[in-house]
Amino acid sequence: MSLDPDTFLTGLYVMVDTFCKTLPAAARRVGRPTALTRSEVVTLALFEQWARFTSERDFYRYAEQRLRGAFPQLPHRAQLNRRIRAERAVIVAVGQHLAAAAAGDVAYEVLDGTGVAVRNSKRRGGGWLPEYAGIGRCSRLGWYEGFHLLVAATPDGVITGYGFGSAEVKDQPLAETFFAARDTQDPRLATVGVPSGEPYLADSGFIGADRHALWQAAFGAKVICPPYRSAARNWPKPLRRWLSSLRQIIESVNTKLLTTFRLEHERPHALDGFYARLAAKTALHNYCCWLNQQLGRPTLAFADLLGW
Repeated sequence: MSLDPDTFLTGLYVMVDTFCKTLPAAARRVGRPTALTRSEVVTLALFEQWARFTSERDFYRYAEQRLRGAFPQLPHRAQLNRRIRAERAVIVAVGQHLAAAAAGDVAYEVLDGTGVAVRNSKRRGGGWLPEYAGIGRCSRLGWYEGFHLLVAATPDGVITGYGFGSAEVKDQPLAETFFAARDTQDPRLATVGVPSGEPYLADSGFIGADRHALWQAAFGAKVICPPYRSAARNWPKPLRRWLSSLRQIIESVNTKLLTTFRLEHERPHALDGFYARLAAKTALHNYCCWLNQQLGRPTLAFADLLGW
């Protein structure tokens, strides 16, 4: 059973508005009052991430034509984008709230890194984000210019935390920052979420016995990943296959972010814009997971969730 977009949007707004009412009131700003409430801005930020909309401009045309009845005070596109960036912390909080609602008790989390290209790596010049984006390599993209995204998900595919760094940053240092931020609950890195206390299943990019011992001692993070095939204490093939089967879910999660919510087509001009849209994509992902659970559908059955 598919939902029509209006029904989906109404449910999304109710969930966002209910959560926003639990937050402290937004600080008053000097000047004219804003056209949209915080809940309306966050709802539009999440709904905009569907791949049905090819760009921010495309979504705004849709909103002007189809959503004026629900959002009669819809501002100019540039103002809406500024409001979305200003509400980034709330969008992150909504995503974490949905993760807690949809995840439940888990036996483990799956950890994986993937490349997010923001520019053709062969182009000349520094691009829009030369101080943040770098040149890296991943199995999916080959050499690319952009960010290295780290995602933690439950066995059902709910995103419990994420973070990103420059493309050249390897899995191990990115994971160490991730675990440290979870352990200390650093408010500057709220996207990492909270630790479940259960092991993390990882691939060979996170190899390192000394690192694993450090992570468990310092942050309580137990990482399980296969050793190098040339290692003296190698794993038997059935054990490798078993771990690989448990980790398959993270491939589906990354595919949802990259294609269903068009992360692979991001070409940001500013870091805060990319940060806000990434937060909105993960929050929408978790909302769809939660909604599917309420409807008795498979958690990651997003393809036919909306009948456009």
